[in-house]
Amino acid sequence: MDFDLRQLEIFKKVVELRSYSKAAESVHLAQASVSERMATLERALGTKLLDRISREVVPTKAGKLLYKWAVKHLELKKQTCLELEEFLGIRKGDVEIGGSTIPAEYILPGVLVRFRQQYPDIIIRLSIGSSEAIARQVLEGRFELGIVGAHIRAKRLASLELWRDELALVVHPSHKWAGRRAISLRELSEEPFIERESGSGTRQIIQQQLARESDEEFKGFRVVSQLGSSTAVKEGVSKGLGVSILSCRAVAAEIESGSLKIVPLNKISLQRSFFLIRDRGRAMSPLCRALFEFLQFESAGDSRL
Repeated sequence: MDFDLRQLEIFKKVVELRSYSKAAESVHLAQASVSERMATLERALGTKLLDRISREVVPTKAGKLLYKWAVKHLELKKQTCLELEEFLGIRKGDVEIGGSTIPAEYILPGVLVRFRQQYPDIIIRLSIGSSEAIARQVLEGRFELGIVGAHIRAKRLASLELWRDELALVVHPSHKWAGRRAISLRELSEEPFIERESGSGTRQIIQQQLARESDEEFKGFRVVSQLGSSTAVKEGVSKGLGVSILSCRAVAAEIESGSLKIVPLNKISLQRSFFLIRDRGRAMSPLCRALFEFLQFESAGDSRL
């Protein structure tokens, strides 16, 4: 029996993604090449490792055993590379991170400009998704770090508060509430409301804090639309679709220009934090550690924290 780490890497991806085509895309090979390498691995080991059931590829009993050890061997390879990079002082390469909408679109771009000034040879690859999706992909190993707008409870996740944010009721300048000093929850519950998608940190914080902090019984919103980003919600408010509650960071430019208006909620202040998360079971690469420490330093200098 004989096999190499590259074969294990490809096999691991096929098992995790349950697809030859998705695995091929992930490891940057043609699907035919992935299928051929898996067939070669099966011949070398003298046993069938993968079965195709319906449209999915699943491991056999032998495949499950090999997968368990493949994970361990590949993690050992990664640890070896990390220690060598740290010993050699390497500060060049890519770091994959994920960010929920508000930090990814309104905070991180400026932060990464300053990071690049200090580390010009490190490329940050930032993907945007909901807080729940980013946390899941950190745990799956796709991202080394995540920045999310909700406190995700998972034993394997280490979480560090970076920035604070305030949420506000936002309306069109011509809306009947535009000149009001405050709006009650009862009034808000009766007004057409534009909501963020399920899994959004903004949505979670709104629901939790309104239910907890209000003196009034909160019966929920009269939702007329559910949109997948703050940009889409802002556009909906600006077109008169409804009102919404959004991050003050996200609407700063519109408030300054007068294209949107903030109306206070009666006796309620909605605040939340953005958290830096990582899988505590995975060692950080030297490049990731450089970004991790830089984000800590940057957040310490933010007047809103």
